[in-house]
Amino acid sequence: MEIKIFDNYNDLCVAVADEIIGLVRKKHDAILGLATGSTPVGVYRELVKDFQAGFTSYKNVTTFNLDEYVGLGSNWEKSYRSYMDNNLFNHIDINPDCIFIPNGYNANPDLECEAYEKKINRHQIDLQLLGIGSNGHIGFNEPGTAFDSVTHLVRLDKKTRSDNSRFFNSLDEVPLLAITMGIKNILKSKKIILMASGTGKQNAVFRMIQGPVDNSCPASFLREHSDTWVYLDKDAAGKLE
Repeated sequence: MEIKIFDNYNDLCVAVADEIIGLVRKKHDAILGLATGSTPVGVYRELVKDFQAGFTSYKNVTTFNLDEYVGLGSNWEKSYRSYMDNNLFNHIDINPDCIFIPNGYNANPDLECEAYEKKINRHQIDLQLLGIGSNGHIGFNEPGTAFDSVTHLVRLDKKTRSDNSRFFNSLDEVPLLAITMGIKNILKSKKIILMASGTGKQNAVFRMIQGPVDNSCPASFLREHSDTWVYLDKDAAGKLE
């Protein structure tokens, strides 16, 4: 696990975006694993800026998103599909047929997990982008998730729902369930970049890097991967020795 620390959030996002852009320019049919939440927004802004300047094309790129809330259709404002469309996909030349996100509105989420797992297993992700939850989750792999987990249905942790309530009108609106790639899926990626920003992520970052490798902090499993990079701003890195 390699660690890079940046002065601020903007510098962090530019650095992560540069890694993605460099990969796509080198490998035009790259397969990207993408994340949602507040942390990657700046990265997607940089990718869009670069595309609009005419530097990088995504027409042959394939993407797989980590997760989606159960019960939210793809066109619902708070769905992760809407998030990705609004922040990235609607602003670049990616082929819509090459965008893969779990369908949280499938009446049978277990079948959706199986279907998404089959799609993932037909490919190997070149670069997986991750954030980290304040409880140490990656994707929606909450504390207690097994190391060998694959795409699965998860009941969201109280802490996760509380943290994510800022994106909704109230805590009651935050879905109870989600579909997420498992730890095993994430660790199959060729390269992983986890990014974290702000003092609210200090504890999780410390546990990921300097705590035990176990499922009390799922992000700690990234230390078992041969090419994991952790990109932090100074605030997120504040408790590291």
